[in-house]
Order: sequence, then C-alpha cells, then structure tokens
Amino acid sequence: MASTTATSNISSYLHHRVQQVKTDVKQKRTLSGWKLPKQSSTFAEEGTWSNIDSDVTPLERRTWSTWTILGFWFSDALNAQGWEGAASIVAVGLTWREAVYCLIIGYSMVIFPLVLNGAIGAHLHVNFAVASRSSFGFYLSRAAVVIRMITALFWHAIQTYTGSTAMTQIIRAIWPSYLDIPNHIPASVGITSQQMCSHVLFWSLQFPFLLIPTHKLRWFFVFKTVIVLVVSLAVVISLCVQAGGAGDIWDQKATVSGSEKSWLILSSMSSITGGWVTMGTNIPDFTRYLKKSEGVYWQALFMPFIASLIGIFGIIAASASKTLYGEYIWDPLAIGAQWTGPGGRCGAFFLGLCWVVAQIGTNVSANVISCSNDMATLFPKYINIRRAAIITTVIGGWVMVPWKIISSASSLLTFMSALAIFLAPIAAIIGADFWVVKKRHVDIPSLYRPHGIYRYQGGVNWRAAVAFLISVGPNLPGMVHAVTPSIPVGGIEHVYDISFMWGFTSGFVIYVFLNYFWPAKETLIESTITEDVTVVEGVTYVNDELSAPGEKKWDTASIRPESV
Repeated sequence: MASTTATSNISSYLHHRVQQVKTDVKQKRTLSGWKLPKQSSTFAEEGTWSNIDSDVTPLERRTWSTWTILGFWFSDALNAQGWEGAASIVAVGLTWREAVYCLIIGYSMVIFPLVLNGAIGAHLHVNFAVASRSSFGFYLSRAAVVIRMITALFWHAIQTYTGSTAMTQIIRAIWPSYLDIPNHIPASVGITSQQMCSHVLFWSLQFPFLLIPTHKLRWFFVFKTVIVLVVSLAVVISLCVQAGGAGDIWDQKATVSGSEKSWLILSSMSSITGGWVTMGTNIPDFTRYLKKSEGVYWQALFMPFIASLIGIFGIIAASASKTLYGEYIWDPLAIGAQWTGPGGRCGAFFLGLCWVVAQIGTNVSANVISCSNDMATLFPKYINIRRAAIITTVIGGWVMVPWKIISSASSLLTFMSALAIFLAPIAAIIGADFWVVKKRHVDIPSLYRPHGIYRYQGGVNWRAAVAFLISVGPNLPGMVHAVTPSIPVGGIEHVYDISFMWGFTSGFVIYVFLNYFWPAKETLIESTITEDVTVVEGVTYVNDELSAPGEKKWDTASIRPESV
C-alpha cells in the first residue's frame, strides 16, 4: 500500500513538472516588452520570479581555484585609482614613508571584511545580495544592496572616465593634432569637446566586453595583468633614469605638522581602505565560484602585496615627476601627457593602451558584475545580468559626472573615504552575523523565501538597522564638512578621519551585542541546511532527489515537493 502511495506521489510530481514546463514555454512565446519569462529556481517560492544568476551556484560553475582568486586580485587591483590613491597621499602633504605606512596598514585593514565575507560565498555559494538577507532580513537587505549598487555605479563612472583619458593618450600619440580639436562645450560642464570624443570612443570600446560572461574573459585578465605590470614598471624605470634617480621625495618634509598631520595620516589610511571596502562588502559575488573554500583565506596574504605594489609605483613616479616637470604628478596619464617627442609619443601610446586595458578589466570584474548581480536580485522580473550590465554602463558612463569627482587629489581621497561610512557597517554586520551570531550555520533555502526564518519582523531585522544607524551617524557631520568645508561641525569631524575603523568596529560590536541580549532564536540553527527535506507518507524528498527506503531513486530536478 505504501508503495502504491509513493508511486502515486511520483506520478503527481511528474505531471506537475510537465505542466510547469508547458507554462514556461508558453510564457516565453507570449511575453513582450521588459518583462522576463519566469525561470526555475532551486529554492524560490512557487509563482515568484527568480533569476538563475541569483540562485545557489551549481557545481558546474564552481570552477575557481586559489590561483583564480590570485589572478582576480591582480586584475582588480591593477588600475589607475590604485596608482593615484597612493600618490595622492604625497600630494596632500605627507612624506613617502607616511604614504607607505598608510598603504600597508590601509590595505591590511581591508583584509578583515574580505576574508570574513568572502568565506560566506565560499561556504554557501550565494551572492552578496542573497547572503545579506540572513543579517538584515529579507526586505531590509534591499537597502544594503541599493547602497552597494550605487557605489558600484560611482566606481564604474570613475573607472570609465579614467579610461577615456587613457584613450586620449593613444590617439594623440598617433595623431598629435587630436589635442587641437576646438572646444564647443561650456567650461562649467567640466569637460572639453576633445575629452568628450575620447569618452565616447572608450565607452564604445568597453561596451562589448561588459556583455561577455566573466568566465570567458580569463584570457583578457591574464593579458591585463601582464601588460599593466610590464608597462608600469617600465614607466617607473624610465622616469627614474631620466630624473637621475627617484627624485627628492626621500628628502621631502611634510607640509603639515602636529595634530593636523596625525589626523591627515588617519584620514589617508582610511581612504585607502574605503576604496576597497566596496569589494569587502560584495566579495561573495566572486568567492561563490570557488571549488574549495580554502582559497578565500589566501587573500589575506597576496591582496595587500598586490595593491601596495601599484601604489608604491605611483609614489616613486610622482617623486621623479617633480624633478622632471617641476611638480608632483599623481595621475599616471598626466605623466604620459608630458611626453611629446617622437620617442615620448611611443611611450604615451603604450601607457595609454596599458590603462585602457586596466580600466576595462577592473570595470568588468569589480563594478559591472557587482552592480548587475544587485539589479538582477532586486528586479528579477525585468532585469537579468545582461540587461543590468547595459543599464550600469549607461548610467555610469553618461548620467554621472566622474570628471568632477577626480578633478583633484583631495577630492579623490574625500570620495574614497565617503564610501567607507556606508559600506563598512554593512560589511561588518554581514560578517558578524555569519561568524559570531549564526556560527556559520545558515538555512540556505530560507534565504530565498520572503516568509522563511530570515523574515524577522516584516522582513526587517531591527538589530541590523540599529547597528547600521549608530555606525553611520557619527560619520555624517565629518562627511558634510569634507564636502563643504565652510560648514563648521566641531571636533566630531575627526570621526570621519577614521571612518572605516569606526564604521566596521562599531557595526560589528553593536550587532553582536544586540543579538546576544535580544537574539532572534528562530534564525539560530545547529547546522547549515543546504537542501529541502520533506517527508510525505514515508517518502523523503531532498531538494532535487526523490527516494524511499528500498525504492529506486527518481530524477525530479527542480520539482518542489511542497507545491504539489
């Protein structure tokens, strides 16, 4: 009798699956406009739109190794902002020693969110947007995702415009008259006609790369790593040879002193970390593809080294440029603009090519993928990864005005510091939730269900909201003063100088404290749940596998037991 019942259940499942497939096919034929056809998902509730890119990473896509992570960081860290960020520290009045200290300590601090949150993707194989539901709640997590998405858009805009200036060097090296294009754009816009032409050309060149799946661009990332390292080293050596050494930076005295100098060091250090806390927040978007979770911990060793290397190149080049050109030039492309002779133009061409490749690679690996994942998770009914990539590059390339953000060394440091005040507490809360509160035990199916155990109260975990607000609040006056110095805010402005340290530490501690005294007991489980397990009349249904004692296993992929 039990066997007859089980067979009947199996028949019902198979009939349900056939009807579901027919419905999906019909939808694909009839849907028009922006609405996407429904996609099957491992854990999403029946009848809801889901995106396959937001699902748990299937085994066949878990292809990354420790070496892949190493290559990823080489690709991501080697960009113009890494060069400029370090050289900017020298430009604002500190010595080379202090700049190196800021680099090493700043990049070392970002290891904490990278490893803590990277382990979430490595162990659970879900992206940042999905993982954040465990700590923030199913609906409040969307706020964290939006904040991360906005910062990705800003970074995409900045990286794109930097690529445009690199494109200028390539073109003018071949046709010097390119720089003589008459300007017909008002000065208040902040960009000339010639610069706009370069922007259009770079954006058009970059666009097709953004539509290629990341796993198919490994050759491009390898090429980027080689060309950026070779050209950067060649530029540094060339400048030092021409200057008869590395310049006078080794004897340079700081232009600030006392408490002002101390706070400037802390601010510069925090800005270095702030520029990377973006990756520290959404690192699960990438570590979810790891075959073995051990690879995520190697980041602690090689990421600071890679990022510091390109920064040290920037410091040496800025020093040599003072001897050669009379001022510290912190922008590598501005250095290339000084090369006007036949030999110099050849060097400018390769320098421009180097940073064109670098900016495209960084935009693809760090900005577009992150922003696209966020958009696809927020709006799965209308946006998939490809559509999100198009939306991201249109907004980042044209709606924003990055040339004004990176117009000076101080404004670049201000922008990088501002990122940390919002993202540091988010990264801290997610890491604290996984490692301390949940003790790495997560119900993965519930991450995809609005009414699962991570709903909290109305989809909002008030503990995460309180921790976030307390962390962000003290930083806001300092940010206002940094943007508008004429507005006095008193001594509290110095909290902003340690924005990452305050935001990450306070967010972590406060979230753990609130959960210790007011725990959400329904979210605390004894071990990680990776599959749906349902028992119906003695028959066990495990995610995508149906089995019963003494019976044959049936392949019922993607059929949800509780829906029948």
